[in-house]
Amino acid sequence: MFCGQLKLYAEDNKKYLMDVINESGVRLLITIIPSKYKKEIQGWMKGMLDPIDEQSKKKAYDFFKTNLIENAEIGKTVALQKIHGYLFEGLYPYAGQIRKKTISKGGLAFANGDLLAQILNDIDKMPDSSFDEIVHKYVEMNIAHPFMEGNGRATRIWIDMLLVDRIGKCVDWSAIEKNDYLSAMRESPIDSTHLHDLLNNALTSNVDNRELFLKGIDCSYYYEEVESI
Repeated sequence: MFCGQLKLYAEDNKKYLMDVINESGVRLLITIIPSKYKKEIQGWMKGMLDPIDEQSKKKAYDFFKTNLIENAEIGKTVALQKIHGYLFEGLYPYAGQIRKKTISKGGLAFANGDLLAQILNDIDKMPDSSFDEIVHKYVEMNIAHPFMEGNGRATRIWIDMLLVDRIGKCVDWSAIEKNDYLSAMRESPIDSTHLHDLLNNALTSNVDNRELFLKGIDCSYYYEEVESI
């Protein structure tokens, strides 16, 4: 018997018991299924059949094992570029590359592509030693939106690294409802109070908890999912 049940997050951001199988179980399963299906399942195991978000999420799970970011880079644009490049390498042709085009989303226009380099340079110089300063910097980086796609997923890892390094805490993203977060982010260019309170209430000192980190990645990617109508 190599199947079991585990509580996992569903689309409503709540946990339910689901039937699961681990990697060794899948390998055992491959030995007993008809040969014509083996190649397809082996490809699925390697992530070949996953959509971009699923492939990127797998990379995100392993990001903190990489030691990719140097201490002096934490809170800088170069760190965000490295994170984005790691998450989306091979998935987006512009992984880790600062955009040159001007973009908008949901009626919000982000920083002009022609001015983006100077804007990011100014953000790098912003103070970030306290929680309030970090939230302000996070808001400005979101307004800048330096990449064509994948900004939110990369920047939430970026702010967590900054929080851990500066104040020894990180955000428990599973404590923040999707609609609350998205609403607060839309408001933040004008008034970041709602975002500040959401993040502050979700702060935790449990920065080495692997399960908390994995849940945070799941929630971060869930925020980006487009709801079906």
